[in-house]
Amino acid sequence: METTRQGAAVNARGIGVKGPRGWAFRGVDITADPGSLIAVQGPSGSGRTCLLLALTGRMRLTAGAATVAGFPLPKRMGTVRSRTAVAHVPGVADLEPALTVAEHLQEQALLGHRGTPLWGRRRKEATRALVDAALATAGLDPDTLPKGLRTCVRDLERLEALRLSVALAVMHQPRLLAVDDLDLKLSSEERAAAWQLLRDVAMTGTTVVAVASDAPADALVVSTAADATPETHQPETHEEEAAHAFAETGRA
Repeated sequence: METTRQGAAVNARGIGVKGPRGWAFRGVDITADPGSLIAVQGPSGSGRTCLLLALTGRMRLTAGAATVAGFPLPKRMGTVRSRTAVAHVPGVADLEPALTVAEHLQEQALLGHRGTPLWGRRRKEATRALVDAALATAGLDPDTLPKGLRTCVRDLERLEALRLSVALAVMHQPRLLAVDDLDLKLSSEERAAAWQLLRDVAMTGTTVVAVASDAPADALVVSTAADATPETHQPETHEEEAAHAFAETGRA
């Protein structure tokens, strides 16, 4: 298997996803080692979100061949999905504005403990350790939030919400983390902080794939604009883009 304990190698040749309105993206090639930092770029409507979902086993490829962590897509979508996580993806990994940071973290911790025979004090200690590690990885310090962990998502700044979304994703210890709209509506200083966040995650060995308008020099850039057609570049939202492809290819 092309894996380390934490990271996933990604190899793709000519991959594409086609939906009812035509190709979401096609002709994409990727060769990345475990622990790589990958930036996905392309015009709006060029299938950037669909590429993230395809690489994480959440959307079926229509064309080409790919392996993630050594597992072939689309044949082993379920296996790939269990070894990957998504963050900040509209319609797929949304934060609930009315819930607090603590409530989001506790919910993910419960999901992470499914099948684990822990009870009482041991379970509480394991949950606290899992939450603390996720917050540290995402660089989200509760003491900097208006009401600490009791802060509602709707009261978070955009960068704080991004950090929370990443924290929730890494609680599942994925070998590949996919992040959408990394730098949307962020200042230049916040964009640098967002990339540093993902760089820190990648430094742990986890492969990171992020959609962004700008990429740092140390990122492997993948473009969905390659081999583009007029159908590919229809102006639509990320939710519409994903929904159209799901309709024909299937969502896992």
